Amino acid sequence: MATDDLSMNSDGAPGKKPGFFYGYIIVICSFLIMFTAFGVNYSFGIFFNLLLADFGWSRVETSLGYSFGQIFGGFLGIFIGRITDSFGPRLIGLTCGLALVAGCFLMARITGIWQFYLIYGILFGIGMGGTYVPLASTVSRWFVKRRGMMIGILVSGVGTATIIFPMLVNFLLSFYHWRTSFMIVGALAFVLIIPAAIFLKRDPGTMGKSAYGDDQESSGGLPAPEMGFSFRDAIANDNFWMVCAIYFLVGFFSQAVIVHIVPHARALGITATGAVLVLSLVGAGSIAGRIIMGSASDKIGVKASLIISLSIPLLGFIWLQPANERWMLYLFALAYGFAYGGLMAMMVLTAAKMFGLAALGVIIGIISFLYSLGGAAGPAISGYIFDVTGGYRPAFFVCAVLAAIGLILAISLRRPRAAGMN
Repeated sequence: MATDDLSMNSDGAPGKKPGFFYGYIIVICSFLIMFTAFGVNYSFGIFFNLLLADFGWSRVETSLGYSFGQIFGGFLGIFIGRITDSFGPRLIGLTCGLALVAGCFLMARITGIWQFYLIYGILFGIGMGGTYVPLASTVSRWFVKRRGMMIGILVSGVGTATIIFPMLVNFLLSFYHWRTSFMIVGALAFVLIIPAAIFLKRDPGTMGKSAYGDDQESSGGLPAPEMGFSFRDAIANDNFWMVCAIYFLVGFFSQAVIVHIVPHARALGITATGAVLVLSLVGAGSIAGRIIMGSASDKIGVKASLIISLSIPLLGFIWLQPANERWMLYLFALAYGFAYGGLMAMMVLTAAKMFGLAALGVIIGIISFLYSLGGAAGPAISGYIFDVTGGYRPAFFVCAVLAAIGLILAISLRRPRAAGMN
């Protein structure tokens, strides 16, 4: 009998060796979708000045298109979370991927601001609304042990996209008009998102398997798979609304940076390539932050990780006030990116740790919606502040104040009744 296909069961009988765990396929495909969707979305800052130049819109008018997408996508995420809890992520991934692709192709044909608002507000909103929430809740269901690490890897797709997509778009714009560049980005999104979405499955139970490491629940202090707070119980807990408030503030200052850091660098006289590199360094830092802080949360707890991740932006925005040289912006970008990556990983991990998995999709959906509301306000208000004051430093000072408030709230989080935070 061939020994490389069989092993001995615990009772001495021959049995098949454990096969490859499909959860890793889930992580890889989810990473690809996250990478592509957020790469397309975060490329908006690269197109920002070109839209201003071609259409003569103000910065606040241009920022509003992105903001509308943040609001609609975040609101949609609540319902998508419920759908994911019930039916799984595959259909959502396909639908939202096609919406994002259609948005890119239609952006190549806009002639007025109302079209821009519809495309970014609805199509990009649908595309982004069906990305973070279903993927994060799906990966959480496949892993108990190493959940922090796997969520860190998943959301590092955003950081990787922030490195690669700005440079890719900047490269395309050196050869093609921005309209053509949007079409190329849309084609790339189709090639990467649609095949990856086909391989998604809701949870290991759909394949007759268990989550990775579910036998270690009792020692890890995490809620058992499919157990935890109901949605009704979660929203009755003060911690839930404190986390929502924290992520509203995080959404404000994080999206303000994503949209306006490149125009800010250009306003300081930095070249287009150097300004794009600032955004790419945010992405580089965020990859490290997502993986390191995600893994660290398995050891030091999500509350400590959340506090660390909120402290760095506060210091970073203070540093940004006198920063007027390229190296100072680069240092800010790396440190801020690390913290931003940690904060994105902590959104999922905090929800899973505090409230369990029973209603995780809708819980993340609501937290993500509050993040999106902040993300809608941040770019628009920052653009308005620039239009009024002629500079971004006052806007970044506002971001520092909001980061300080978020830090105070994180320190104030209490141990929930069940499924406690460390």
